Amino acid sequence: MRWLLILVLLLAAITTAAQTSAPTSMKIASAPADSASGDPPDDLPDAPSAVSPNRQSVVVAAEASFKSTGSGARPCNAFRATKVVYYDPNKVGVVPEPCFELIYPYQKFLTTNIVIPLTWQEKGYAALHNLADPENFGTIVGISAISVAADSHSAYGPGLKGFGKSVGVSYLQDTTAQFFGVFAIPVLVHQDPRYLRMPHAPLTRRIIYSVSRTVIARHDDGSPMPNYATLSNYPIGAVLANQYVPGIDSSASSTVERIFTGYALDPVNNLLTEFLPDVASRVHIRIIFVQRILNNIASSNNAVTVP
Repeated sequence: MRWLLILVLLLAAITTAAQTSAPTSMKIASAPADSASGDPPDDLPDAPSAVSPNRQSVVVAAEASFKSTGSGARPCNAFRATKVVYYDPNKVGVVPEPCFELIYPYQKFLTTNIVIPLTWQEKGYAALHNLADPENFGTIVGISAISVAADSHSAYGPGLKGFGKSVGVSYLQDTTAQFFGVFAIPVLVHQDPRYLRMPHAPLTRRIIYSVSRTVIARHDDGSPMPNYATLSNYPIGAVLANQYVPGIDSSASSTVERIFTGYALDPVNNLLTEFLPDVASRVHIRIIFVQRILNNIASSNNAVTVP
């Protein structure tokens, strides 16, 4: 626990320093998609996107319109980020809910397909949103209940006490993953922590794209970059878990094994994000709820859930 506090304080200090030096104004994003579907540009992940000269004017015009009319999307803040956010991208022209850019990266201003990057504050709001998501908490509670019921002799112990300890540890692990994987590391390296789907690309390319997102991410300016958040998040989560997870084998070999198990399972999260919405649109299921369950199951061996 001592090393946990030291590491968190160190990362917080580094993040604060980066926040003071990083510009808080909206950056220029990647090129617009070819269609109104909200797909990422077709050149990802093969090459950096070309910069469109119209992006800045779109953002400036939209902000000026919001200021003059008093209409438009309300700004996101920490309180609004903890609420349920839903946005239907098919309803063009409808004023979106606050913080919708945390889950849907397109059309933040007017009706464009431009991907607007998150500011450092919004990356923090995204982490809060993921933690406060009812489906996220519900699946942690459900998996903990099943685990304790199935093995009452685990390190967590039996009954309500063991159940409460399991929920607390799992939620603390999720908090660690969100802090480092969605906020701290993306802020430091200027990485967009969101996953951008390619629903209209060929099936083979979508699969390759999804698997590659474990090691390839998107810079705030739209160009490809190493996925520092994911590549660093699993080692950080595994090392910190050694300090407080009951019954865990904290040896070096076990820690390395859990790290590489996380890397191997991480593409499952991306594949679910890429393809489950297609299934949900046909069978009318609540996509976020199902994905949270499968994400937690897929990452349970490493005890860290990466968005």
